[in-house]
Amino acid sequence: MKPLTVTGLRSFPRRRQTLPGFSLSLGLTLLWTGLLVLLPLTALLLRPWQHGLGPMIHALHDVRMYAALRVSFICAFLAVLIDLPIGLLLAWTLVRYRPPGHRAIDALIDLPFAIPTAVTGIALATLYGPGGWIGAPAGKLGLKLAFSPAGIVIALTFIGLPFIVRSVEPVLRSFPKDVEEAAFLLGASGWQRFCRILLPALAPPLLSGAGLAFARGIGEYGSVIFIAGNQPFHSEVAPLLIVMRLQEFNYDGATSIALILLVTALLCLVAVSHLRRSVSSGLVREDGA
Repeated sequence: MKPLTVTGLRSFPRRRQTLPGFSLSLGLTLLWTGLLVLLPLTALLLRPWQHGLGPMIHALHDVRMYAALRVSFICAFLAVLIDLPIGLLLAWTLVRYRPPGHRAIDALIDLPFAIPTAVTGIALATLYGPGGWIGAPAGKLGLKLAFSPAGIVIALTFIGLPFIVRSVEPVLRSFPKDVEEAAFLLGASGWQRFCRILLPALAPPLLSGAGLAFARGIGEYGSVIFIAGNQPFHSEVAPLLIVMRLQEFNYDGATSIALILLVTALLCLVAVSHLRRSVSSGLVREDGA
């Protein structure tokens, strides 16, 4: 006799999961995400308030801290402005022209991700220092690149460039060429095709890459300290000041700086994500119209 429900309809067996082991995989993913990401971030958010509001307010009155934060934010912003056109040009060259040695160039773009940051800092300091291949000729022209804020911008430009290139490159590869060909047949110039067709499609990945590069730049330590000069109120970055506060056993001062960097990075990523969605939705409405 067939099984019937209360309403007289036939009951069917419960559908099985499409992916075997989905529940276990999801549980392990959430566990590792909580242990490696959420738990440390939560501890950092709660640590400055452990001894009450007074020590935190006292730590926030540190003038040297605001000077270091200003140096980090300004240098990271300038590095992103430099990375945007260079990253777009590199991605364009690798996708559209594929010059000789493009595989080596493509591998070198990911070099800042592969080598230790300390090695990057030492190499840049050697190259842009007073006796370096670039620093010596620049010194004769009156330009001091290493051991100054300019050295910080150089280091942050180096580590932030892959974010721009890798964000733009897949969009360029998937962009339909027939759209550009149609614009060319309609009489659009090369600049008009770039500004009116390509640039709107590249705006979201450019914003994503810029946000990631800025968030990485304000917290960069290893590649900066060897070329920055580390002079308080001039070329001292916020991550270096965190290490110094920890060496002084000033945990409230160190965690307050770390909290400001964390909140700034999170706000930057959220703002960039919202702006990217706004730009993408605007492009979809224009296409639909």
